[in-house]
Amino acid sequence: MKPERRDRDGAFEFEPHHCFACGELNEHGLHLQVHTNPEGSWTELTLEPRFEGWESVAHGGIICTLLDEVMAWAVIGRGTWGVTARMNVTFRRPIHAGRAIRAEGWVVEEGGRAARAAGHVIDPVTREVLASGESTFVAVPPHELERLKTRYGMHRVAAGDAGFGSDTTDAGTGSELAAAVGAGGGPARQR
Repeated sequence: MKPERRDRDGAFEFEPHHCFACGELNEHGLHLQVHTNPEGSWTELTLEPRFEGWESVAHGGIICTLLDEVMAWAVIGRGTWGVTARMNVTFRRPIHAGRAIRAEGWVVEEGGRAARAAGHVIDPVTREVLASGESTFVAVPPHELERLKTRYGMHRVAAGDAGFGSDTTDAGTGSELAAAVGAGGGPARQR
């Protein structure tokens, strides 16, 4: 199933690319299936042992990557693309390789060329927060945004063509994202 990706202008897809976090072509990457819409973003995964730091515990840099990615996709869901200028992460519990986790991100504040985002990594069943983060993104200039959209093969699709509504898991997609992320302290409570 393709991840649901929408911004304020509608559904979109990218061509396969080499991003370590979400790229399909990076053989060493995480291959995250990040879903996004104007309310926020999310992904679910189980980290493989190759991403360990201490024995059986996911490396902190990988957890930072997950948080950076969902916060960045939350900004993309608002129609802005940016680069991470600052990020702070709090590790609350060890995240073990082989354990199912969910990472969620949402925009806290937008203004000018900057956006502040927040996110967390949670247990998808209990919703216990395992790590959390905050970040500041600086928007790329409009001419650079168009170049990047071309570079990554961004194109608009009809909602049915993007895999929307085809997820039958309890994870939630589409309009359920706002409620799911909101339940964890995301956009529903922070706007």
